[in-house]
Amino acid sequence: MQHFALLQVNFTIEQLRGAMDRPNNVRNMAVIAHVDHGKTTLTDSLLARAGFIAAHQAGDKCAMDTRKDEQEKGITIKSTAVSLLYEVDPKILPASHQKEESHEYIVNLIDSPGHVDFSSEVTAALRVADGALVVVDSVSGVCVQTETVLRQALGERIKPVLMINKIDRCVFEKQLQPEELYQSLRSVVERFNVLVATYSDDAMGDIMVDPTLCNVAFGSGLHRWGFTLRRFAKMYAEKFGVSEDKMLAKLWGNNFYNPETKKWHKTQEENCVRGFNKFVVEPLYKVLHSTKAQDKAELLTLVDKIGVKLSTEEKETEGKTLMRTVMKKWLPVDDALLEMFVVHLPSPITAQKYRTELLYEGPQDDEAAVAMKTCDPEGPLMLYISKMVPALNKGRFYAFGRVFSGTVSTGQMVRIMGPDYTPGTTRDLYVKKIPSTVIMMGSGVSGGIHDVPCGNVVGLSGIDKFLLRSGTISTYEHAHNMKVMKFSVSPVVRVAVEVKNAADLPKLVEGMKRLAKSDPLVQCGLEGGQHIVSGAGELHLEICLKDLETEHACVPLKVSQPVVTYRETVSTTSDQICLAKTANKLNRIYMTASPLPDGLVVDIENGKVTATQDVKERTRYLVDKYDFDPMQAKKIWCFGPSNSGPNMLVDCTKGVQNLHDIKDVIVAGFQWASEEGILCEESLRGVRFDIHDMKIHGDPSHRGGGQFMPAVRRAMIASMLTAKPRVMEPVYLVEIQVPSTEMGGVYNVLSKRRGHVIDAVQQEGVPLHQIKAYLPVNESFGFTEDLRGQTGGQAFPQCVFDHWQYLPGEPLDSQTESRATTVVGEVRKRKGMNPVIPALTNFLDKI
Repeated sequence: MQHFALLQVNFTIEQLRGAMDRPNNVRNMAVIAHVDHGKTTLTDSLLARAGFIAAHQAGDKCAMDTRKDEQEKGITIKSTAVSLLYEVDPKILPASHQKEESHEYIVNLIDSPGHVDFSSEVTAALRVADGALVVVDSVSGVCVQTETVLRQALGERIKPVLMINKIDRCVFEKQLQPEELYQSLRSVVERFNVLVATYSDDAMGDIMVDPTLCNVAFGSGLHRWGFTLRRFAKMYAEKFGVSEDKMLAKLWGNNFYNPETKKWHKTQEENCVRGFNKFVVEPLYKVLHSTKAQDKAELLTLVDKIGVKLSTEEKETEGKTLMRTVMKKWLPVDDALLEMFVVHLPSPITAQKYRTELLYEGPQDDEAAVAMKTCDPEGPLMLYISKMVPALNKGRFYAFGRVFSGTVSTGQMVRIMGPDYTPGTTRDLYVKKIPSTVIMMGSGVSGGIHDVPCGNVVGLSGIDKFLLRSGTISTYEHAHNMKVMKFSVSPVVRVAVEVKNAADLPKLVEGMKRLAKSDPLVQCGLEGGQHIVSGAGELHLEICLKDLETEHACVPLKVSQPVVTYRETVSTTSDQICLAKTANKLNRIYMTASPLPDGLVVDIENGKVTATQDVKERTRYLVDKYDFDPMQAKKIWCFGPSNSGPNMLVDCTKGVQNLHDIKDVIVAGFQWASEEGILCEESLRGVRFDIHDMKIHGDPSHRGGGQFMPAVRRAMIASMLTAKPRVMEPVYLVEIQVPSTEMGGVYNVLSKRRGHVIDAVQQEGVPLHQIKAYLPVNESFGFTEDLRGQTGGQAFPQCVFDHWQYLPGEPLDSQTESRATTVVGEVRKRKGMNPVIPALTNFLDKI
C-alpha cells in the first residue's frame, strides 16, 4: 500500500477522522470546466492552504496532475481526489455562519478533466459529489464543454457555484475599461444562469448564481488572488458605517454612485459611476497597474491603504512576483473559494434528501433509502463505487466511492453488488469482507483509518476482484442498486490491437482487463478474432493505448488505424409481415420492423424511458408524447441491446396460447439480434419490432431456446430487410474559436471533411469568431492538425459527440456507389464477413 507522507500537511489523519463525524461540516465537491480554463491551477491554492504543497509552488505546480503524461501535455486526464481539513476563519463568512460551534471543515475535492474525451471521468467524479465549482475563463466565456459538464452536474442534482477565472487577462491582454469588464463578466453570469435554468431540477430549489449572493467569485488562479463581493462589502461597510448586506447589494447590477453628492441612483446619471466599477474594479486596477508599471512608491502607498503588510524581502521583489505577493495577501483566492464552499454548497445531510430519489433504484421508503435521505451513520451501509484508481501494486486498484448511509469499516462483511445485480438473486453479487479502508490523497493514499462514516468519500482496497468499474456495496439484504452512471460521450472510435510477439498474448488479455477497470468509458473486447479497444475520441484512445502498453500489459503492441463504430436502423415500416419458422417447423413467428421517433430514441438513451420504470408512468409518457397505442405501450417486452438500448420489442398479439412460457427465450433472441444487425453486424438503433402473431407448439420439448432464438433472429432480420435498412454514423459538434481573418481556412477544412457550419458568432469585445459545426466522426482523424495548418495555428477546435445521422445512400442498392454501400463493404471486409449482404430469401419463410 502506498502511504501518503503527511509531513507538511496542517492536519493529522486522526483529526480528519474526528471531523468526519460532523457531516454538517463536510463538503464533497468536484471542480469542473472546459479544457484550459484553469481548474488544476486553481485547486493548487486550496492544497497550499491545507499545507498539502508549499505556498510558493501554488499556481505553477498543478499538484493534482499526478500522471507524467498530464504534466507533459498540460491537461488533466484522470480525476484525482484529495481530502482536506480546514480551520475556516469566521471573519470571511457571513454573520449567519459565524455562530456555528465548529469552523473545522472537511473538503473532499475532486479535480476533473476538461477535455471532452475524458468526460466519463467527470461523470464518475460528480456521482460522489454534492456540489461543483464551475470554472469559466473570463476571456473565452462559457464554452461547449462548460455546457456539457454543467448539464452532467445538474442531471446528478449537483449544486454549482461559479468562479470566473483569468481576470488578469482582461486587464493586461484585452485592456478592458471598467465598464467593458463589468459587461463581459455580466454576460458570463447570464449565460451560466441560462444553462442552469435549462437543465436544473426543481428538487434543488433556486440554484441560480448571483454575485450579490456571493456564489460567484472573480480572480486569477495562476496568481492566487480572488474574491467574492463580500470581501469588498465588509471593507466598505466598516468605512461608511452601513450594514454589510446593504453594501453588498450595491456592488452589482444597476447601482450608480455619485462621488460628489455621495448618493446612490438606479440609473446612469451625470457624474455617476457604477458601484461595481467604483468600489471593486478601480482599486483592483490601481493595484494591478502600479505593480505592472513597477512604480514602487505608489504601490507601497496603496498597499498601506488596503491594509496589506509586506516584509522587507517582499518589498524588494519586482514585476509578477511582487504583483502575485500583494494580490494574494490582499485578496487570497482560497478564502473566497472556502467561503463559497461553506456557505453555498450543501452538506451531505442537505444534499442526500433530494439526491436519494435520483440515485437509489429501490423503493423510496425502504430501510436503505430512509437511511440515505437522513445520512444516518447507524443505518445500513450504502456505498457507491464510482471508479477504480490504480494502486502502487501492479494490476491492483483502490475502489473509490462515497458512503451514503451507515459506516464502512475494515474487516466488515458486505454485499458487493455489480451493475447487473437484481434484488433477490445471486447474479453479480459477492458477499465478502473489506480488507482495508483508506483515504485518497491525490497521487497516493493515507492508511491507518479504520472506518469512514456516511457523507464522506473513501477508498477500499481488495475488492477490485469483484467489481469491474462501479457498483453498490451494502450490508442490507434487500438493498437495490444505485443507478448506473450515464455518460455524455460514447466510445465511437475503435482500434484493433495485437501483440508483436505471439507469446505475449496472455499478457495482452490480462492488460485489457486492467485497462477496462482503470477507465470508466473504455470498452475492450473480442470481435472477429481481433482484440478491440473503443474510446471516445483520438486523444482518449491514444492515452488508453499508451496505458495498455506501458502500465497494464507491459508488452510491445501493434495498433491498427482508428475506425468508427456505426449503427444500423430502418427508415420505414416493413412492407410485409415477415414469417420465420423454427427448425422443427412446429412453431411460427410473424414480425415487422419500423423506426422509432427520434425524440424517443434520445429519451431511451438518456434514461427517461427505461425497462425498470413503472409501466403506468411509461405508458402515459409514450401515449402523451409519442402517440403510442395505449395497449401496445403496456406490452413493451424489453429494450435492447443490454436491456437499455434504443430498440424495443412490442407484443401486438391477441390470444396466443403458451406465449408467456417462451417470453424469456424470445427476449434473448431479440437481445442477440439487436446486438448484431444484418448489414455489417453493428448494433441496432431506433428500431421497433412488433410481434403480430405466433403459433406455439403445446409440448414444451418442441419450443425450447434452441428452436426459438434463431427463428426470432431470422424474423427480425427479414423485418429489417423489408423496412429499407440504413446505416447511421456518429457526428461531432465542433466548436472552433478563430480570429476573423482566418475564418476562410476553417470553412475550407470543414467542407473537405463533409462538415457543415450551423452557427458563427463574433465574441463580445474580441476579434474572435466562435464557429459551431457538425463533423462526422469518421472525418475527424487528423482534423485538429489540418485546421491548425490552414489557420497558422490560430484555430482552437473542441469536438463533442452530438448525434447519429444517416449515411447518404441505400446500403442494399448495389447498383449505385453511395457512401453507405462503400462503408458497409469496408466494415464487412474488416470483420472477415462475406462482402455481399445476404438476400431476404435466406430469412423469410414461405407459408
